[in-house]
Amino acid sequence: MSNTLFVNLPVKDLGRATKFFGELGFGFFGATEDMASVVISERTQVMLLAEPAFAQYAKTQVTDPNSGTQVILVLGLDTAAEVDALVDKALAAGAAPVGEAVNEDGRYQRGFADLDGHQWAALALVPPA
Repeated sequence: MSNTLFVNLPVKDLGRATKFFGELGFGFFGATEDMASVVISERTQVMLLAEPAFAQYAKTQVTDPNSGTQVILVLGLDTAAEVDALVDKALAAGAAPVGEAVNEDGRYQRGFADLDGHQWAALALVPPA
């Protein structure tokens, strides 16, 4: 069975968040006044929801991602160059760097926090030299 994953993220300013992910090169499946669907891959989408809309679905209080980490979203890419390109685009679009680049044991990874503070990483599994 093939599944589709929809990750839901609360955002303070939907227009600003949509612009940010567009600047990273992602396309969109659709949008309403309080949500937009970022296409990560054929079977994965990140749903950006304005905080009030997100709160309607949440069982508990929506927390500030700048005050704690609940999840780290990792995007798997094919090469270290793609990792660098994506993270560099994110930083140029206003993201904040998270941690140092990791290049060990066949793994190259860099991290950033998006405009709302959600933590992301770009990862390439590369054969050791």
